[in-house]
Amino acid sequence: MASLIARKAAARVAAFARRAAAHGRVIAPASRLSDVLAAHRGVPLAGYAAMRTEIDPMPAMAEAVAYGPVGLPVIVARDAPLQFRTWTPDCAMAAGTFGAQVPATGDWMIPQILIVPLVAFDRRGGRLGYGGGFYDRTLELLRAQGPVMAIGFAYAAQEADDLPLEPTDQPLDMIVTDAEVLTFPG
Repeated sequence: MASLIARKAAARVAAFARRAAAHGRVIAPASRLSDVLAAHRGVPLAGYAAMRTEIDPMPAMAEAVAYGPVGLPVIVARDAPLQFRTWTPDCAMAAGTFGAQVPATGDWMIPQILIVPLVAFDRRGGRLGYGGGFYDRTLELLRAQGPVMAIGFAYAAQEADDLPLEPTDQPLDMIVTDAEVLTFPG
């Protein structure tokens, strides 16, 4: 296990460097995500508020608000799945756990499409996150309740050839980058 933890840590360091190099260089990074979401108008979806050098899904989420509920994740406990509070572009925001912006108030919702941040991805739908397991627990719970589409959103530069993954790491159904859309059979 120590070897896997060390491999994941090294993979994160390399991926953060690639992501930082891509951040700010890419023009209109959410346009491809908008195109993907347009095919699912009205389906409840949740994204995330970008932090540091994460690719920002908010422009695509703002377009989706006109067609159905959109939410943002809220960390309610350290080892618990995420919960989602409804979001609109003009809603009041507050600092949540780890400094992520979350809606200050709003109804709770259950997404059927989840836009997932990531540190690195591979061409098999594998995702390396920050290491807290929040999205893995959340996707496992949501998938047990019914169909949910997990869409990784990243810069193409975040691709890795050999991700150190565990059986508990939840696969993505799709990855949208500034360069292409990858889909994986469910």
